[in-house]
Amino acid sequence: MTTAFDSIDLAGTPLTNRIALAPMTRSRATGPGNSPTASTAEYYAQRASAGLLITEGVQPSVVGQGYPDTPGLHSDEQIAAWRKVTDAVHAKGGRIFAQLMHAGRIGHPDLLPGDLINVGPSAVAAEGQVFTHEGPKPFITPQALSEDQIQVTIGDFAAAARNAIEAGFDGVELHGANGYLIHQFLAPNSNVREDGWGGSVEGHIRFAVEVTKAVAAAIGPERTAIRLSPGNPYNGTVEPEPEPVYTALVAALEPLGLAYLHVLEVAPQQRELTLRLRKAFSGVFVLNAATEGPTGPDALTLIEDGTADLISYGALFLANPDLPARLRAGGPFNAPDPSTFFGGDDRGYLDYPTLDADAPRPAPLDAPRTAPRTAPLDA
Repeated sequence: MTTAFDSIDLAGTPLTNRIALAPMTRSRATGPGNSPTASTAEYYAQRASAGLLITEGVQPSVVGQGYPDTPGLHSDEQIAAWRKVTDAVHAKGGRIFAQLMHAGRIGHPDLLPGDLINVGPSAVAAEGQVFTHEGPKPFITPQALSEDQIQVTIGDFAAAARNAIEAGFDGVELHGANGYLIHQFLAPNSNVREDGWGGSVEGHIRFAVEVTKAVAAAIGPERTAIRLSPGNPYNGTVEPEPEPVYTALVAALEPLGLAYLHVLEVAPQQRELTLRLRKAFSGVFVLNAATEGPTGPDALTLIEDGTADLISYGALFLANPDLPARLRAGGPFNAPDPSTFFGGDDRGYLDYPTLDADAPRPAPLDAPRTAPRTAPLDA
């Protein structure tokens, strides 16, 4: 029987186990030009015992930024800073993919330089607010991408993927989930286009497919992956009938030979669709499983029964840098401190103890230092 602690070949990249660090926004890219810092390198290196590390969302272009202090991969200084992160992870024997995340309509012009404004498939604003350095502000109506701008955006993803490989990453994961740009093209309420980039199922999946093909052509399909969250209502996305869109999308991606498909479940009732997508995809299948409360040890049985090849952990891995060892031992587990999820200093970032640590972790702060839940932390 296959277990979470068995090795696996990820399209030519050997992984020591089947436990993954899920991508989680931490809003701590305070280096020059939204670059990661030495603390970022330490954060990922602490978690290098995972079979696979997937970074927080990294914007592929300046206009792709959606939150304060999130990192990019579109400048030389960012590439150099990420190289220190990947070197630290590889020195510990880890493997790491960069998640490329264009926020699309999620964000605010105050987070962008000059006269840039947020873009999306259509000029349809998301409901709600986003946290900025000046406090919460309502989402604006984005500029609808023109045909030429769509092609430029696809090129931005490919360029960022090449930058990721130059920075030492083992591959990239495209963020097609959680209501960001790729997901916005998939969803009928954020994409009301009637041209070839919307309207039909084929039109709605076209952007995701073309971005994936461009990235695979740039760095190789074996170093390209994508994350999807069918039916996820986060960031105002509405998908009343996700199955036709996602089955068509996975069918279009299947021949490309991608490194993996990463599915985020939003409810246990979604398992039937998850299994359909699993069956339709012949490559490695990574699952961020919907469970009661944060994903815990019970989710490892999904590897044993063949539901998934890897299980990704979010909040539990945030609080337990040695999570694979703790899962093997059956615990105990540190509890995550939500007040330190986003922004701030190294508290709640680098100070969660390992099983062999002597000192207890300092008590949590009384309040968040940056923003209340500015982006989803995976379960």
